[in-house]
Parts: sequence; C-alpha cells; structure tokens
Amino acid sequence: MAFTSYAGIAASLFILFLYRCSRRGSSFPLPPGPKKLPVIGNMLDMPKSFAWSTYHDWCKEFDSDVIHLNSWGTSIIVLDTAEAAIELLEKRSSIYSGRPRLPMVDELMGWGFDFGLMDYGDYWRQHRRLMHQSFHPAAVTSFRPQELKAAHGLLRRLLDDPEGFLDHIRHMAGETIMSIAYGIKVQPRDDPHIAIAERAMHTLSIAGVPGAFLVDTLPILKHVPSCMPFAGFKRKAKEWRKLALALVNVPFETAKRNISNGDFTPSFTSQSLEITDNAGGLKYPEDVIKSTAGTMFQAGADTTVAAISSCVLGLLTNPDALRKAQEEVDRVVGPGQLPSFDDEPDLPYITALLRETLRWREVAPLSVPHFLHVEDEYKGYRMPANSIIIPNAWAMLHDENKYPDPFKFNPDRFIKDGKLNPAVEDPANVAFGFGRRVCAGRHMASSAVWITIASIVVAFDITKASDENGQAVEPSLEYSPGMINAPIPFKCSIKPRSRQAAALIRSTLTMEY
Repeated sequence: MAFTSYAGIAASLFILFLYRCSRRGSSFPLPPGPKKLPVIGNMLDMPKSFAWSTYHDWCKEFDSDVIHLNSWGTSIIVLDTAEAAIELLEKRSSIYSGRPRLPMVDELMGWGFDFGLMDYGDYWRQHRRLMHQSFHPAAVTSFRPQELKAAHGLLRRLLDDPEGFLDHIRHMAGETIMSIAYGIKVQPRDDPHIAIAERAMHTLSIAGVPGAFLVDTLPILKHVPSCMPFAGFKRKAKEWRKLALALVNVPFETAKRNISNGDFTPSFTSQSLEITDNAGGLKYPEDVIKSTAGTMFQAGADTTVAAISSCVLGLLTNPDALRKAQEEVDRVVGPGQLPSFDDEPDLPYITALLRETLRWREVAPLSVPHFLHVEDEYKGYRMPANSIIIPNAWAMLHDENKYPDPFKFNPDRFIKDGKLNPAVEDPANVAFGFGRRVCAGRHMASSAVWITIASIVVAFDITKASDENGQAVEPSLEYSPGMINAPIPFKCSIKPRSRQAAALIRSTLTMEY
C-alpha cells in the first residue's frame, strides 16, 4: 500500500513537470539564474533562511535586476531593484496584482481569511474597499488618540520596568491594534489576545517564507496522509491552524459581545457592523468584516514591534542620532511637554528616524509575493505566465547608489539644511509593498510608530547595557530569519532623562485622550 502511494505521487509529479515544461510562450529567453537540474529545477538551491541575501548575490552574479528560478516546474522571478518593481508591479499592476496559491499557509494552516494573501478579484476588492473606508490618509487621523494613549502607556511601563522593554513594545502594539480594530481594552499583563497574535504570527513568519515548505511548490502533497514519514508539515499545520483560527475568531466574538451588551468603544468592527446593519445587512457580509479585522490584527501586531525594536537597536549603534533627535524635540516641543501629532511638521529628524528604521532593518525583507497570470516581457526577457514574483525589498532598501553606506543606521541621510531631503527616496515607497497590493494600513502604521519614537526620544536616554565589570555590552544585531524581520532579543539601558521627565511620564496616567 505504501509503495503504491509513493509510486502514485512520483508519477503525478513527473506528469506535472512535463506539463509545465510543455507550456512555451514567446521566443524571448528567460531571465538569467542558477543552473537548473532536470525535473526539480533549482529546488536544491532554494535558500531556507535569509533568502533575500542569496537572491541579491545571484542578481549580482548574473548582472541582472531580475532572475529566474524554477522549483519542481514552478516559475519564480525575483525583482532586485525598485525600478523593476515599479515598472512591473505598479505600471503593469493589471496583470501583476495576483497572489500565488499558498497551500501550506492558506489551505492547511487556515490563513485564507487574510485578504493580504488573497488572489486579486472581486472578493479581495470587497475587503480592500472596507479597509480603505477607515484607513485612507484622512480617516486614520481619527485613530490618533488610541495611538497616543498606547505610546504613553509604553513610557510608563518603560519607567517601571526598563529591562522588559521588548515585552512592553509588544504590549503597546497589541493595545493599539486591539483598540482600533475591535474596541477591546487589553489587560495590563499577559493579555490573551496579544498572546494569540504573537503565537500565530510566529508560525506565519516561518511558513510564509517562499520555499519553506515543498507543498507550496507541489500542492498535490497536501493530500498525503499525515502519518507518512515525510508529512511532518501536515502535523505542524494541524496545530498551527488552531492559532490562526483563534486569531481571527476570538477577538471578533469578544467585540460582538461587547457591542451587544452596549459596553464598547467605537472601533473598525463596530462601525463596519453598523454600516452593514443600516444597509439591511447587504453592504458588507460579516465574514468580510471579520476577516478584514483579523488581517488588521495580524498585520499590525508583529510589524509594529519589529519596527520600534529595530529603531531602539539602531539608536544603540548611533548615539549621535539620539542626541540630535532629543535636541530637536526639546527645541520644538519645549520643557514639560510630550510631543503630539501636531508637532510632526516641525520634527523632521523624528521622521528621518522613522524612515531610516524602515530602510535599515526593513520589517518585510521580501515583500509578499505577487502572481503573474499571463505572459509578459521585460528588458527582452520572457516572464512566464503563472510565475511567482518576489520583490526583494531588502536589496532595494540597501541599494548603495541610493543610500550610501547602506548597512549603517544613519537618519542624517534624509536631512538637508535641517529639513527632510526630497532628493532621497522615502523607504516607505518600498517597505509597504507595491501597486494595488500596497499595504492598506500603511498610514496608520507610520503614525503609530512615529509618535512612539518621538515619545521615547523625549523621555529616555538609551545606551548600551553594562556587564558586571561596568563594560558596555555590544548588541548582537542578529535578526530572526522569518517573514517578519525582528531583532533577536537584546539588552540595553533605558533611563529617564531627568526627574522632570519621569514626573512627566507619570502625569500621563490621568491624561484625557
């Protein structure tokens, strides 16, 4: 029986390979890439971690901003420059806006609700329209009180327990998105909703890396019995699925109960359900509201944590940047005050800190892959239909022609004559994706990170931790290899700049938002 199953799978794979190889389009050559083996193509070459670095090395080796890979007959194209991504994913967005099928993540792990991973089409457009209602640039200003409150809560936790700063940043990010998406007030410690998001996102970060699981290349493998020796991915998916479903269902049901009881804070969920009710239940189905809120929860939690913790790490490597930021905030905001969003136009160095954070340690080194449904041509190369398109954001944001000395944390690169330098490209143009699949929550995310950075800078000094001999402990600068680029836990010293700063932080406890 086992032999029959193995033989059947092998035969199916071989037929699939022959079918894919038989589909030939124009006479244009494929983009260059590593040599392919029969049947399996580049499967053995595919990097398992930090793929962005390997892809960039291949692009340099072949002197091309696009390269072609093949894994078991699946065509994969890597875009290494912003110019290539803009030309294809933005200017030709009508054919490059799809998402590839992700059997591991969507079908086995239960992330099909995430509209950021949905293929382009009418169902995706429903989610996008609903999201845009609340998150276009003018609308996101209504979320500023929640963002400011969460930032001030972070300051108080840092004052009381500076060594737990990474946990506090995670709590702040969870508090912000839970309030905005669901109107839920999180618990001061060990909030179950934040714990769900953290655990679920950890699994998504692992499984979402292209090439992490063979089933994404060979979907037929999803049908193999879980008891098979090589079916460990199915056993993992079964457990990880529970986390994904909890992430999308638990907070939504909590929000609905609160709304039904009349004890709720206005939020994306309450407002969307009200719109639907007023439209006779026809405007947005509940499953669209739930999955959109779940996407917000998923996307807003770990990404915010990664960005702010990376900023702290960057300031450790460049103390002069912290000094300049503090001087600017002290001059503009004045003594005895914390920054507000009204100060943003007069705080260009804080904005430069945000931009350098997005560039130096990009949250998503590989943007979520796109999918090309029809054949295309670029620079004389054939771009095969049904290709997975991987934008290498890491390479784009470390382009030394645009950002000299790209591996140094240097916010000054964005400043000229005391103002933001318009000649230096804003990393947000790459960091949040491209074309019709650009992150819908980017404006809210940027404002939340901006006010948090500004608040930390004005209140605290951040320096390297010291060992038992009083010697500075160098942070490792190591990052986890998953889909979300977050620093491995590190130590630092976070102290209030003065007694007055500590008192100012305490005063936020009674502040109205």
